[in-house]
Amino acid sequence: MNLNLLKETFVSFIRARGMDRHFRRLGMDMFRSAPVTKEVPQTLAEQLSDASRSHVQDLLQRLHSRPDGLTESEADAIRAHSGPNEVEHEKPLTWYVHLWHCYKNPFNLLLTLLAAVSFYTEDMKAAIVIGTMVVVSTLLRFVQEARSNTAADKLKAMVSNTATVMRHDQVEEIAAEAQRYFDVTLHPKGARRVEVPIRQLVPGDIVLLSAGDMIPADLRLLAAKDLFVSQAAMTGESLPVEKFVTPSNLNTSSPLELDNLCFMGTNVVSGSATGVVLTTGKRTYFGALAERVTATDRTPTAFQAGVNKVSWLLIRFMLVMTPVVFFINGFTKGDWVEAFLFGLSVAVGLTPEMLPMIVTSTLAKGAVALSRKKVIVKRLDAIQNFGAMDVLCTDKTGTLTQDKIFLERHTDIHGEPDDEVLQYAYLNSYYQTGLKNLLDVAVLEHAELQREMSIASAYRKVDEIPFDFQRRRMSVVVSEREDHHELICKGAVEEIVSVCSRARVNGEVVPMTPALLEEIRATTGSLNAEGLRVVGVAAKDLPPTKEVYSLADESDLVLIGYIAFLDPPKESTAPALAALRAHGVKVKILTGDNELVTAKICREVGLEVKGMLLGSYVEKMSDAELSEAVETVTVFAKLSPAHKERIVRVLHDRGHVVGFMGDGINDAPALRAADIGISVDTAVDIAKEAADLILLEKSLMVLEEGVLEGRKTFANMLKYIKMTASSNFGNVFSVLIASAFLPFLPMLPLHLLVQNLLYDVSQISIPFDNVDKEFLEKPQRWDAGDIGRFMVFFGPISSIFDITTFALMWFIFGASSPEHQTLFQSGWFIEGLLSQTLIVHMIRTRRIPFFQSRASWPLMGMTLIIMAIGIAIPMTPLAHYFKLEALPLSYFPWLVGILVAYAVLIQGMKGWYAKRYGWQ
Repeated sequence: MNLNLLKETFVSFIRARGMDRHFRRLGMDMFRSAPVTKEVPQTLAEQLSDASRSHVQDLLQRLHSRPDGLTESEADAIRAHSGPNEVEHEKPLTWYVHLWHCYKNPFNLLLTLLAAVSFYTEDMKAAIVIGTMVVVSTLLRFVQEARSNTAADKLKAMVSNTATVMRHDQVEEIAAEAQRYFDVTLHPKGARRVEVPIRQLVPGDIVLLSAGDMIPADLRLLAAKDLFVSQAAMTGESLPVEKFVTPSNLNTSSPLELDNLCFMGTNVVSGSATGVVLTTGKRTYFGALAERVTATDRTPTAFQAGVNKVSWLLIRFMLVMTPVVFFINGFTKGDWVEAFLFGLSVAVGLTPEMLPMIVTSTLAKGAVALSRKKVIVKRLDAIQNFGAMDVLCTDKTGTLTQDKIFLERHTDIHGEPDDEVLQYAYLNSYYQTGLKNLLDVAVLEHAELQREMSIASAYRKVDEIPFDFQRRRMSVVVSEREDHHELICKGAVEEIVSVCSRARVNGEVVPMTPALLEEIRATTGSLNAEGLRVVGVAAKDLPPTKEVYSLADESDLVLIGYIAFLDPPKESTAPALAALRAHGVKVKILTGDNELVTAKICREVGLEVKGMLLGSYVEKMSDAELSEAVETVTVFAKLSPAHKERIVRVLHDRGHVVGFMGDGINDAPALRAADIGISVDTAVDIAKEAADLILLEKSLMVLEEGVLEGRKTFANMLKYIKMTASSNFGNVFSVLIASAFLPFLPMLPLHLLVQNLLYDVSQISIPFDNVDKEFLEKPQRWDAGDIGRFMVFFGPISSIFDITTFALMWFIFGASSPEHQTLFQSGWFIEGLLSQTLIVHMIRTRRIPFFQSRASWPLMGMTLIIMAIGIAIPMTPLAHYFKLEALPLSYFPWLVGILVAYAVLIQGMKGWYAKRYGWQ
C-alpha cells in the first residue's frame, strides 16, 4: 500500500450520499388523523424490548459499536448490509408501475373500451385514433410526471436533514495502516461530532439529540437530561412523554411504553440526549407500520377536492348526455351499432382526457418557477393553495425583522449598564447544550466579550436544566471552586421574576418587594417600548452536594439584571406587506415575543395593528369567542405552540385558506394545522418536515412572489377545465340537436374522435400561457358550481353557430341527403374544430383576445398548427382516409363570417356574465 492509496481510502471514508427524502412526511400524513393501532411484527417488538433491557456494554458489543461512535469505514460496511435509512414504502415507483398509474384513470379506461369495441366491429380507423388518444394522454402524463418528480427530488435535495453523530476519527485507521506498512506512528484525534444525512445512519451509530430534532431511527438512550419526546404521530398522545436512561416499566408488551427507547418519526420537544441506533429504515417500528398503514385516511386538500368535484361534474353530464344521444340516433337512424359507437364517441367528447397531464405540467412548471425565486416545493398540490391563501400567519423574528439579533444592552435591574450581567449571560449561553437560538449566538458573539473568552475556562459545567416553551427559561449549573456551585438562569422576564425572591440592587441582595417589582416592570417596559427584546438574568449560590439538578432547583433566585437585544426590521418588509395587502392577503403576527416590542416593529414596517391579543387571554377564550376575535385582531403575542395551532385552526374553520410561516420547534403544530406550511432551510428538523414549502430566503417578498406564481398556476388549470368543459358540452349539445332532425349522423364517431384529439393537443401548452393581471389581484379557489354554470352558459352559444353551419350546408351547399352526408360532415368538422380552437383564446381572458390580452407564443403557435391540420384533413388526399371530402372554396368566406360572429357574441356575453357572476 502507498500513500496515494491511503489518501484514496481516507477520502472514501468521508464521501456523502444524499438524504432521507420521504419518511417523515409519510409519517405525518399517515398518522395525522388518528393514533396508530396496528401491531408490528412480534419479532421486532421482542428485539426492541430486549435492547431496552440489555446492559449498555453488551448492547454496544452486539451492534459492533462503542461509546465514542463508529468510524466511517465501519458505518459504510454496516450500511452495505443494512441498506439506507429510509422507509421502503416511500421508494420511487418503477417506471412500469408509474406508467400503469398514469394510464389507469376513468377517462383512459373509457377510451380503451371504445377502442376495443371499434376493433371488434372492424372499425380499425376509429380504433387507431382512439388508441392514439390513449397513448398520447398516458405518455404525456408519464413524461411530465417523471420530469416533475426528478425536478422535485433535485429541489428537495437542496434542503438537507441531518443527524448529529459521534464518529471515531478515521485517523486511527490510517495510523494503523501507516504503522503497519511504513513503521510511522500517527496520533489519532479520537471521537468527534459530525452532521450526516439521515439516510446514511446505520445501526450502532451514536446519535446526539436536542430540542427540535426529529428522532432519525429507533434508538436506545445512553444518556438523557430532561428529555421530553412528542410521540403523537405514533400513539396519539397529545402531551410529550419524558424519557429516561433506565426504564421504569420493563414488564410492558408494547415497546412504545419503554422509557429508554425513542422511535423514528417522533421528535424532541425539550432536553438533550445521547442514544445508539438499534434499527433503521423499514426495520424500525415506524417502517413496519408504514408497510401496514396507507395514507388513504388523509383528508383531501382544497386542490384535490376541487379537481374531484370538477371531474364528477363532467361525469354526471356524460352519464346524462350519452344515453340520450344513443337512443335518439338509434330510433331515428335505425342502426343501433352505429348509434352505440356514436354515443361512446360523445362520451369521449365530454371527457377532458388531458386533465391529469395538464394538472401535472402546470404544477411542475410552477414548482420550477418558484425554485428560481428561492422557494422549494415539497408537495406539488401546495402550489395551488399558495395562490388561494388569503391569510398569512407569521412570526415576527426573521420575517418582519432581519433575523440578525444584536446584543444592544446589558443592564442591572434599574437599567444601568452592568458588565457582570453580561458575564453571567455569557456563561449560561456558553455551557448550555440544548436549543441554541439567535439570542445565545448574539451573546457569544458580543464584541465586548472577545477579550473575556477566558472567562469560561475558569469554570466547569456541573449540569443544566434545558429550555422548554412552558417555562420559557433555562439554567446551567457551573463551578469555579470546589466549595460551591452556581446556578445561572436566563429567560423571559416574567418567568424569571416568578422564581426570584430577591434582587441585587447597587451590589447588595435585597428582598423582592411590590415596589421593586413595579420598578422592574417599568424598566423592562421602557426597554420594550424602544423595540428591544428583554431577557432576564438570575442566579444563586448552592452547596456542592449534588451533580444532578432539576426544575425544583429553579427557585429562590436572585435577579441580577437584563440583557436587551435589537432585531431591526428588514428594508424589504414594508413593500412586501403592501404587496401582499394589494393581492388580498391579510398578514397576522403570531409570536411568543413581548407585545410592546411587536407593536413597535409593526409600526416601523407599516403593518396596521387593528387589535392585539395576548396568549393568556387566548387561553381563557372559548372557540366561539376566538373565532370572532381572529377576524379583527392583527397581532397575537406571548403565545405558546398550542395557542398558535389553535388560532390557525380557528381561521381555517372560518373558511380561510391559511398559510403559516415558522422555523422553530414551537411552530411545528401550527405548520401542520395550516393549509400551507412554510418554513426555511435553516429551520429545525421538525419545522422543515411539517412544512409544504421551504424558503431559501426568509423574506415576505419571496412569499408575495410565490403567491403570484400559485395564482398563475391555478389560472392556467382553470382555463383548461373551463374551455374544455364548455366547448365539449356545446359540441355534444349540437350533436343532440342535429341527431334529432338529420336523416344521417351529423358526424361519424371517427370525426368526433379526431376532432377531440386535435383539440386536446392544441391545449398542451396551456401551462405556459400568460395570465391577466386582474386574475392575480385576489385569492382564487376551486368552485365546481361556477364551472358548471360556465359550461351550461357558454357551451350552447357555440351550438348557435353549429346550427348556422348545419343550415349553411343543408340549404346553400345542398348537403341534405344521405348521399351528400360526407360534404355535410366535412363542413361541420372544420367549423367545429376551428370554433373549438378559437374558444381557447376567447375563454382564456376576460379582455378582448389578441388585442388586450395575447396568449403566450407556445399556445398561439400550437393553436395555429392545429387549425391548419384541421383544414388540411378534408382538403388533401387524407380526406378519403377519414371519410371526408374537399369543400368548395366558397365555403370559407361563410366560415370566416360565422367565426367572427361567434367571437363577437362570446365577447359580449363574457361582459354580461362577468358583471352578474364574476370572472374567476
